[in-house]
Amino acid sequence: MSAVTVRAMTPEEYEAWQSTIAGEYAAEQVASGAWSADGSVERARAENSVRLPEGSETPRMLLLRGVDELGEPVGRAWVGLDHPRGAPGVAFLYDFEIVEGRRGSGLGRALLAAVEEAALAAGAEALELNVFGSNTAAIGLYSSSGYAVTTQQMRKPLGERGPRGISGQPTV
Repeated sequence: MSAVTVRAMTPEEYEAWQSTIAGEYAAEQVASGAWSADGSVERARAENSVRLPEGSETPRMLLLRGVDELGEPVGRAWVGLDHPRGAPGVAFLYDFEIVEGRRGSGLGRALLAAVEEAALAAGAEALELNVFGSNTAAIGLYSSSGYAVTTQQMRKPLGERGPRGISGQPTV
């Protein structure tokens, strides 16, 4: 496995990350059908500002940059040490990404292990995350790294007419 360590994001990295993550998160929400495209980036920025009211200095947040043996950036991670639904001792992984040109070389697994160590060192007993169902590469990484499904949302498109009752007539 490739060696990856983590360090705090610099102020410059944090600012660039904020722009990038808002666009990525909005696109994922739109693609999953959770949000409409109109105003999605602004909505993502607003959600992030609630979670990070003091920016990179927000207490109980780990904003990490993964670097390889040469000190070159390979990825990023955002961990909240307090679970958004209050699960005691459980940190939450809000964002995790490997630099596009470096994917598929084991760096994801190495960065995930380094992030887990940082969360453990900060007092977390477990790490939880959400992953979009279409992100099969991430699902494979998390599953093979020991993460288990604890809840699952499912959706089925029902067409333009909506759900039908037993008689075949639209339900009210």
